[in-house]
Amino acid sequence: MEQLMVFSQTHYRVEDIQLFRDISEQNLSLIRHILSHCAVVSARTGQIVLDAHSSGSRLYVVLQGALGISKLNDDNNHIENTITQYLPGECVGELSVLDEETHSATVTAIQDSELLVIEAETMWRLIEESNGVARNLLQLLSFRIRAANAQIRSRQKVGEFYRQLSMVDGLTGLHNRAWLNSQLPALVQQAQASATPLSIILVDLDHFKRFNDTYGHVLGDDALQTAAKVLNAGLRPTDFAARYGGEEMMVILPGTAQKQAHTVAQRLCNRLAKARVFHEHNKALPHITGSFGVATLSEEQDYSALIEAADQALYRAKEAGRNQVAL
Repeated sequence: MEQLMVFSQTHYRVEDIQLFRDISEQNLSLIRHILSHCAVVSARTGQIVLDAHSSGSRLYVVLQGALGISKLNDDNNHIENTITQYLPGECVGELSVLDEETHSATVTAIQDSELLVIEAETMWRLIEESNGVARNLLQLLSFRIRAANAQIRSRQKVGEFYRQLSMVDGLTGLHNRAWLNSQLPALVQQAQASATPLSIILVDLDHFKRFNDTYGHVLGDDALQTAAKVLNAGLRPTDFAARYGGEEMMVILPGTAQKQAHTVAQRLCNRLAKARVFHEHNKALPHITGSFGVATLSEEQDYSALIEAADQALYRAKEAGRNQVAL
């Protein structure tokens, strides 16, 4: 890290520094005396003041200019994406001075700046000599901790948003296979533990390859989206629909026994046969019917056995002529 240039003499008002505000004049006189031995240094724009993972042996007070936690370009001169700024009167490095740990971030000058350097030993002396300094430091640390916590919560929300986004099928808007692999085992375990019923419906769009070959993949995507809307519109808020793969979709019905699941599947089957893809031509969709296989969780089944049972039921629906429900 490039050495900061030391000024031989620079005048500043102690009471303009956050750490020394609202302190009696008597204590200010003592603080001025203590600070008179502290150096003032200059930092050019882009120059590193505190290096991440370096020793926290001093605190810097901004007298002129501004510092920031920033990202540097490869040439280490131009500063981008300043996350936090420190303006005149504010300080950096106080937490590392107190706990003697390394700095957690790199701080650079985002303007040509003049900085008061307070060594750790001097900072501790100021705290011991003035309750006002200790109070101001505690308030500053409290503010920094609250700001850090707010930033963490914001990042968690963003992370959760992207996590949820990664669990959604981009074409149909249904949950995707990753979501299904994550959530179905948990739903099965919950149903087993609480002795409550759980049913699933495996849906396969009939002769979908023929549809794609006849009308093209763009209209094939429209057909998949239409089928997904039919499934979603026919479910309760506690139910789930997911794209299982290709033209296969799955409906999960927590708290639903076999008879009720069969009723739901039959209703969805009927609605799918009446749905329209070609709205502009007013064409119905009997050629995009679906075969529905229903399976209800038994006492000793795991999630993979449950899916296998639904797949076998789906096979029976296809063997029986498609566009129907089988158990």
